[in-house]
Amino acid sequence: MALHGSKHVQPSLSMLSQTGSIRASQTCSTSSAKLPLRERIKLASGEKLDLLPLPLLRKYISYARDYVHPKLTESAAKVIQDFYVELRRRHHTSDSTPITTRQLESLVRLTEARAKLELREEATEQDASDIIEIMKYSMVDTYSDETGVLDFTRTQHGAGMSNRAGAKALINVMRRQFQVTLDDVFSVADIKLLAQRHSIVVKDFDSLLSSLNEQGYLLMKGQSTYQLQIT
Repeated sequence: MALHGSKHVQPSLSMLSQTGSIRASQTCSTSSAKLPLRERIKLASGEKLDLLPLPLLRKYISYARDYVHPKLTESAAKVIQDFYVELRRRHHTSDSTPITTRQLESLVRLTEARAKLELREEATEQDASDIIEIMKYSMVDTYSDETGVLDFTRTQHGAGMSNRAGAKALINVMRRQFQVTLDDVFSVADIKLLAQRHSIVVKDFDSLLSSLNEQGYLLMKGQSTYQLQIT
């Protein structure tokens, strides 16, 4: 494994040889790459984890952060694009969680990070597929209902919103306010005042705002400030 650059502090020879062995063991098992990620990371019966020593792990992470800067291959970009477009097509309705460019940017960053983990300069189609599998598990499986549709009432932690109608009404009120003022940034006090003016009853305001932030309707800009996401 060649160095990716030169700085005043270089990784030790033992580190490079050990990480090279790690990469070799990973690339030799090409057939396992055809399996889903959740199957590839399972321990075989009786298998024990051979953990890296902490000093070596720190050097490994430092080396990857400083020297490895993967770029997406065309095939990886195509896999991400197809997945993103399909999500937009299937879930772009008023009753489901919006799919925005935030998810697209996350897919790209995570795919590049997946390649960086193995000290590779290219993020491949397999990297993208692995990240999509993780995204499906963390977002789609968590938010989807029994029919597979992303459900507005579900949060990342599995708890439903206590007032779905109130949440939708609040977002609609904020959108109308934006059309008048052309200002998409609201303080928590502003949001509470809008809810009060329009007789929108919310039992747990903090949980509601957190859920709206998680699902992409609002973007938290500060401790008590949110930006309305116009999609």
